[in-house]
Amino acid sequence: MKKLFCILIAVMCLFACKSNTSSPNETTSASDISLTTIKTGGNKMIKVAGKYNVWTKKVGDGKIKVLLLHGGPGFSHDYMECFEDFLPKEGIEFYYYDQLGCGNSDAPSDSTLWNIPRYVEEVEEVRKGLGLDNFYLFGHSWGGMLAMEYLHKYQSHVKGAVLSNMTAGVKGYVTYAAELKKKFFTRGDITVFDSLDRLKQYDSPQYNDLLMNKLYTQVICRLPIQNWPEPLWRAFKKANHTIYIQMQGVDEFHVTGNFKGWEFWDKLPDIKVPTLVLGGIHDEMNPEDMKREGRLLPNSRTYLCPNGSHMSMYDDQQNYFSNLIKFLKDVDACTFTADKK
Repeated sequence: MKKLFCILIAVMCLFACKSNTSSPNETTSASDISLTTIKTGGNKMIKVAGKYNVWTKKVGDGKIKVLLLHGGPGFSHDYMECFEDFLPKEGIEFYYYDQLGCGNSDAPSDSTLWNIPRYVEEVEEVRKGLGLDNFYLFGHSWGGMLAMEYLHKYQSHVKGAVLSNMTAGVKGYVTYAAELKKKFFTRGDITVFDSLDRLKQYDSPQYNDLLMNKLYTQVICRLPIQNWPEPLWRAFKKANHTIYIQMQGVDEFHVTGNFKGWEFWDKLPDIKVPTLVLGGIHDEMNPEDMKREGRLLPNSRTYLCPNGSHMSMYDDQQNYFSNLIKFLKDVDACTFTADKK
């Protein structure tokens, strides 16, 4: 009897060992998978507009949670990847999100989707899908325009906002763009550029050389073209030009799409949440307009990077991120003070 008991104990131990140890070749059943949390590297698809999916990705962990709205329109999150080098180590959790038609998100051919009001509702769907509330909204360039429109309707969900490198009206933007062209083009450059513009030869090498090497390297990213950061180039290569042209125009200096006539100045006082207006002295956005934007926002702070242009996150990186991080931490610690108006 004693021998039989010992044999039974040995068998039970062997069974227990086998049941707790899986060989590399064993396949996990569906029921086993349901008992675990599948890791996706922070990636998540969220349904928008009833039938499309947009891509999001969580980076870092922290009580400060920031949703990034990229620029364009029609670009993707890629050029914002430098945020990974600054925010997570400060305990700031942030979310990439490729807007519909961009990057890793669905790209439907329905042109009626490319308008500001629908994108505002998309941001709200993304917020709900990510379970964000009392969060920080960051918008860069067109993303800043989108952030303003979102805040005007849904600011009750937002703890603080950052409007980066964006003015509050297209009329002033177009006027300033014309000034920049005169500033950085020679008389001969202007003759060639305007001639190609009249002929709508926007794909010609001459037109693009003037645009990229004479203008964009001064007001978009103040680095030689060959030194532009890889994530920025990647965003340019992946851009959805159909969306860009429909909403903006053929380039940064032509506003012929549905942005034409957009003015938000009178609505700025309605945004009450703590807001950082962040830009660059050498921006394609008029620095004086960004200062005006800060004055009209009742609870705001304004900082213009002294060496920065439209991509101040790259060409004046330390100033850009130190002020961004300070704002987020000040608001979260309830120590934020707005500029005197």
